[in-house]
Amino acid sequence: MRLEAIGWIATAVFVGSYFCARPATLRRMQMAGALIWIGYGLAIRALPVIVANVLVFGAAATSLVRERLATTSSQSPEP
Repeated sequence: MRLEAIGWIATAVFVGSYFCARPATLRRMQMAGALIWIGYGLAIRALPVIVANVLVFGAAATSLVRERLATTSSQSPEP
């Protein structure tokens, strides 16, 4: 597999995330795309690509956790 193909796959995964109906699925796909981009950045030794996608992964993961916590707390029985 050519190295450039990894970048195109990452692009397809990230763009595809915007077609997800559920916010949690969108975030998971963004995280997957960011991981692929990080791998690509490591392969081509491009620190800006790596850092940008570590930030994207972190933002998506944080949003996913916050969403889950909000859903869990709203489903908890009132004391």
